[in-house]
Amino acid sequence: MSIILAITGASGAAYAVRLLEVLLAAGRDVHLTMSPAGQSVIEHELGLNVNLDAFRASDLLGGTQSETLARGAVHYHHHQDLMAPIASGSFLTNGMVVCPCSGGTLAAIAHAMGTNLIHRAAEVHLKERRKLILVPRETPLSLPQLDNMKRAAEAGAVVLPASPGFYHGPKSIGDLVDFVVARICDQLGVEHSLMRRWGEKEISNDE
Repeated sequence: MSIILAITGASGAAYAVRLLEVLLAAGRDVHLTMSPAGQSVIEHELGLNVNLDAFRASDLLGGTQSETLARGAVHYHHHQDLMAPIASGSFLTNGMVVCPCSGGTLAAIAHAMGTNLIHRAAEVHLKERRKLILVPRETPLSLPQLDNMKRAAEAGAVVLPASPGFYHGPKSIGDLVDFVVARICDQLGVEHSLMRRWGEKEISNDE
């Protein structure tokens, strides 16, 4: 089965692109959808020009996909296409991730006030009791945002803030990104070697 990845307009586009790379490398088919605000953040933060009306995975992944990435496939759905298969509970998935998850998207999901495919697909995962992972990045958080996180968690979602740890000895921004992506993959049951886990010995170059 497939994994749904929704990209919305919060800062943290690098998390989404890296997650897509890792899922494809793990051989997972990814059903991808993106809001216009998500598109704008990707262009601003990563310098990638993605056309929502004529989407090409290579535009998001920085060129031609490598053989490793080709193990999985990207299936794109326009955010306004409410007839897409992921809008139905009869379409089986291994879970859905909203990464990054904007405050507006969080509110729409928490209150079942969906207006696009991202909201609808998330609502489907809640009603079908399937894994739904929301990755907010904004800080500080307002009381309404905290309340929306509580409501989403009570409804069955996993709220996984993009808060990287430091116990694994990060040496680059990429290491911090990988930490968050690793935690998302853990929730999805996707095997990876993105980070050294707590208690694992760090392997030196001399060993």
